[in-house]
Amino acid sequence: MKFLDIGEVSRRSGLKPSALRYYEEAGLITSITRHGLRRQFAPEVLMQLQLIALAKSAGFSLEEIAGMFGRDGLPALDRSALRDKADEIDRKLRELTVLRDTLRHVAACAAPSHLECPQFQRLLTTGGKSKARHRKLAFRADGL
Repeated sequence: MKFLDIGEVSRRSGLKPSALRYYEEAGLITSITRHGLRRQFAPEVLMQLQLIALAKSAGFSLEEIAGMFGRDGLPALDRSALRDKADEIDRKLRELTVLRDTLRHVAACAAPSHLECPQFQRLLTTGGKSKARHRKLAFRADGL
């Protein structure tokens, strides 16, 4: 089996060697051996790094990502956690859609003052309720 030098993994993944060493310290990836002082990785590390990047972009913490790999380095994905994260992203999309619509309206509104605009008032109320509901749920989740 041909191993990949840390420099090659860095080049092919787009990650700095320091990030690869950090991921190894965090238990996300594992080097197989060393060639001199340079870490050597199995080719499968590139797939692991792609999964790590996907999970990071979805908002998973490094600790959560570490739990997504079995001892053999292969994915051991918790489907429930994935569904929960997808639901969280859906909620965030709804919030961002309201925010986008509010900003577009503010930018295009012909009213002399936005505070005189009924649609702007409605958007503020809708956005405020959404944020208040989100804060209340987060408050309950923290047990406070």
